[in-house]
Amino acid sequence: MAYAVGVIIAVVVILASIALHEVGHMVPAKKFGVRVSQYMVGFGPTVWSKTKGETEYGLKWIPLGGYVRLVGMYPTDEAVGAKKPTTWAGRAAADARAASAEEIHPGEDGRAFYRLSVPKKLVVMFSGPVTNLVIAVVLMGIAMVGIGFPTMTSTVSTVSDCVLTGTQTTCAHGAAQAPARAAGLRAGDRIVSWDGHQVSTWDQTSAAIWGSSGKVPVVIERDGHRSTLTVDVAQVERQVADANGNPVTRRVGYAGITPAQALVRQPVWDVPSQVGSMAWQTAGVVLELPKRVWDVAAQTFSGQQRGTNTVMSIVGIGRVAGETATVEGQGIDTATRAVVLLNILAALNVSLFVFNMIPLPPLDGGHIVAALWEGARRQVSRWRGKVRTRPADSARLVPVGYAVFVLFAVMGVLLVWADIVNPVRLA
Repeated sequence: MAYAVGVIIAVVVILASIALHEVGHMVPAKKFGVRVSQYMVGFGPTVWSKTKGETEYGLKWIPLGGYVRLVGMYPTDEAVGAKKPTTWAGRAAADARAASAEEIHPGEDGRAFYRLSVPKKLVVMFSGPVTNLVIAVVLMGIAMVGIGFPTMTSTVSTVSDCVLTGTQTTCAHGAAQAPARAAGLRAGDRIVSWDGHQVSTWDQTSAAIWGSSGKVPVVIERDGHRSTLTVDVAQVERQVADANGNPVTRRVGYAGITPAQALVRQPVWDVPSQVGSMAWQTAGVVLELPKRVWDVAAQTFSGQQRGTNTVMSIVGIGRVAGETATVEGQGIDTATRAVVLLNILAALNVSLFVFNMIPLPPLDGGHIVAALWEGARRQVSRWRGKVRTRPADSARLVPVGYAVFVLFAVMGVLLVWADIVNPVRLA
């Protein structure tokens, strides 16, 4: 039941994100007078639709995107002074202009999208991706500020039996007793100060331990009462990063404790930086998207298990959301699962933002580039003392849009197939 709830939540948020993305395009377009003939969520055959005013609103079978049909998306042949095409690319552009012109009702040429000023075109195109960015900020705000982020705290989770050196994970015969255990620290104790240094986070506690040696006073809180213990800190060799980030081996303090994780509410101003970091990381993934999709296909064809950091389709995201809702153990409660799910859905919206900003048609970034090119041409004409009245012939980018669409369609099918036969598993 929990798995189904997780999948349903993911599907609803994904569809809402797609729907709001298109609303982001539609609202300013209508505000600027452009006639919007269709608003659709999904692709393929129509499941349901209703016409209100001059716009048909509907749902389609395949929930892999959506669109709003802005009338007059491409300028007419007359507007750009087009000549008879002699190449396939030219004919494709001419067909796009003709199809766009057919949607313009008599006497409504002024309501065509191509008639908008460059700033207004940019507002319409930017508004869709920015809407997804806003959704991501809201979801991360709920997770970080409303619930809290999983954070290592100064509360003790486990106490080691012995001093573990190097890469040891178990106690060797005759190993010295861990300083924390010898001092009487227990799981659940909250460390208030270490060797006179007040601590409230694990980073502070860890730094205090690493920088101490010999017998040091440690103030703990246990069952609501504070007491002071004396820990005889051992010295062990650990690999740390130097000032340049290079790994070096140094002797540091060792107590033999691990931190407990808890949900800690973050300040509101941390949300934008977290979303910005997600966007930066996503941009890095998008830059090598073809390679990552190829790796997923290679792993699936060869029977290898996919890693948790591979790219996924909507099918994979839904599966991960379902597994997140049912994962148990290791202190993972309902609140933690909710935070993880919100983080996944926020990351999806950041991905929609970054992906749509790729400067290639038919993505929003491609239309943004076309509008900027038109604006640049007009500005150059002004500098040269000329008046340019003709819009840029953005239909000439249609052949590029076909190629990009085919490329993304192939990658999308590969990812959906891989998410079905070789899914990412959390455990």
